[in-house]
Amino acid sequence: MKKLIALLLAVCMLLGLMTTAFAADEKSNDIVILHTNDVHCGVSDGLGYAGVAAYKAEMEQTHNFVTLVDCGDAIQGEPIGLLSAGSYLVDIMNEVGYDFATFGNHEFDYKLPRLEELTKQAKYQYLSCNFRYTGKGTSAISYKPYEVVDYGGTKVAFVGITTPESFVKSTPAYFQDDNGNFIYNFSEDKDGSTLYQTVQTTVNAAKAEGAKYVVAIAHLGMDGSTEYWTSEAVIQNTTGIDAMLDGHSHEEYSKTVANKDGDSVVLAQTKTKLANLGKLTISADGKITSELISAKDYTTKDEHITEYITGITDKFSAELGKVVGKSEVELPVNDKNGKRLVRNAETALGDLAADAYRIMMDADIGIMNGGGLRAAIPEGDITLGTLFKVFPWGNLPCKVAVTGQTILDMLELGASKYPKENGGFLSVSGLKYTIASGVASSIETTEQGEFVKVAGARRVTNVQVLNKATGKYEPINTRKVYTLGGIDYTIVYGGDGFAMFKDAKVVTPADAKMTDSKVVLSYIEQKLGGTIGDEYAKPQGRISFVRYTDVADTAWYAEAVNYVSDKELMKGVGTGFDPNGTMTRGMLVTVLYRMAGSPAVTGKVSEKFTDCTDGSWYGDAVLWASTNKIVDGYSDGTYKPTNPVNRQEMAKILYGYDKTMDKAGETFAVQLTYTDLTAIADWALEAVNYCTAAGYLAGSNGAFNPKGTATRAMGAKVLMNMTKEAA
Repeated sequence: MKKLIALLLAVCMLLGLMTTAFAADEKSNDIVILHTNDVHCGVSDGLGYAGVAAYKAEMEQTHNFVTLVDCGDAIQGEPIGLLSAGSYLVDIMNEVGYDFATFGNHEFDYKLPRLEELTKQAKYQYLSCNFRYTGKGTSAISYKPYEVVDYGGTKVAFVGITTPESFVKSTPAYFQDDNGNFIYNFSEDKDGSTLYQTVQTTVNAAKAEGAKYVVAIAHLGMDGSTEYWTSEAVIQNTTGIDAMLDGHSHEEYSKTVANKDGDSVVLAQTKTKLANLGKLTISADGKITSELISAKDYTTKDEHITEYITGITDKFSAELGKVVGKSEVELPVNDKNGKRLVRNAETALGDLAADAYRIMMDADIGIMNGGGLRAAIPEGDITLGTLFKVFPWGNLPCKVAVTGQTILDMLELGASKYPKENGGFLSVSGLKYTIASGVASSIETTEQGEFVKVAGARRVTNVQVLNKATGKYEPINTRKVYTLGGIDYTIVYGGDGFAMFKDAKVVTPADAKMTDSKVVLSYIEQKLGGTIGDEYAKPQGRISFVRYTDVADTAWYAEAVNYVSDKELMKGVGTGFDPNGTMTRGMLVTVLYRMAGSPAVTGKVSEKFTDCTDGSWYGDAVLWASTNKIVDGYSDGTYKPTNPVNRQEMAKILYGYDKTMDKAGETFAVQLTYTDLTAIADWALEAVNYCTAAGYLAGSNGAFNPKGTATRAMGAKVLMNMTKEAA
């Protein structure tokens, strides 16, 4: 009996040990979603796809549910993409084991028929809820708006979202029929509402299908993206999305953003070129967390993927390694901090490319868009692979004949987003121009982002064209016809929105035998003797930048004008700031209203003052200022919004503003020593005292000049004095 009991105890102990062993081997039911974005063919950069595969394998050893997704712009950007028209990248992503991907704008770069082939080649599913075919019949591109995955009873929906900027940040003509009609759309409009509605409808459909969680795989971006199409804008105007994995703007972030109902939504992006691998975890208790796995911290590589990629790159590495020239200087694409230069500044690299198009195409003017320059030319030997990295698109050179007016429109569109980054920012050759950044862009575009017209003041000024005969620059002639050398993407297909070239006369059509990289190589070989020299050590001064054309850097008010412009407190007038123009009563309260955050107002300004018009540019500001007792009208019931404000009136209004904002505190007791003190009205004396003590206003040559007219420059200086310390 004792032996039997001992035997049973032994069996129980063994079973207990076995149970413990099995428990230790159980995998987590947390759902792990790994994500990449904007790889741009950087198959071995950062973690490399071999690192992604290795990390994915590690997660699969410890988790039951692991999914790998890509947020767009994977198949284009380097020779491996160009030489295979994206095919090698799809093969690699298949081998790594991707499950889903969305379309970035560059997935369309090899044209729609090729995209059809690539989506059918992919073993993973492409998703995009807002990319739609609107032509006759159906599109053969293989994709879905969303997909619901069941993870052991917990359903998660993956919703794809593609930026509507794809029209102009790929090539508009690719999305049109032979008659120039758009047969695809991206839920584009002028305020983002159509995109929000499309996303919301898709999220609702996924929820109705039983999805407990919704993860958006988006290519929308933040910095440099159209503000109402950004990832944050979509989150803020929708509900039901639990996490958004993002791409497009090459940024690195993992944060939360409040949606339309105020609920927190995880938003993450991994930068570019596999600098990080994103990891989103949905735990069994419903908690959602996000982290970025840095290439610096994770160095393990999957041997099979390494060998697989090497097998592909070996096919063309010898050809790409061939030395075709040398450079005595570095031609950077980024500054020392990694910030891109080519999309909002003149660069030596942009100058070189534009020179190549002008000279090799025998044109009057050469241009190169900033988005077409993807890598630096380092000092030393130049290989074919180097040039392919700089120009990975395979765009074709061509030459068109256009009027000077078309050139002006072209430059205006290229400068429209400055100082923000813009792929359409233009480097030039045979041309010089100035961008007045303080002048708001008045470009009008279609919903697809194509140029329509310049509706107001132009921010591009002082445009000069090189006279080949004299070697001197001359003012551009709007009626004269000039020849323009560039790439087909810009001047034939209207990439980046350059629709002003639609009717341009083609002088030299695109030649498939001569790509963008070959044009630059020919220029280096034939015109530079095989060596890029000191002439490209720095930008050559073809583009100059000013805030306003009428504000010199040395002017006493220059700092103040730049300050109020940066803070968007005051705006320019035409192409200038009009510093000597008068500051009107309407202008002053409008600026103060902006400083206060433009709070909502009720009532009609016309009922306050007989000479004020409801809906006017100053209406809400004057109504707000009157309601808060910042301003008083005249005895005849008027406000006189267009009348100049004099200095004592300005002091009274500024003092009233500070009291309303609880900034004034006790009245300053300063002994005023102005020589014209007796000329200051009694009603203004306390305000002049306060503004003098606060440093807002000061006299000139000992006098305050109370009835002197305040200029716009003076207004800018006062506003800077009021706000700069707090800022």
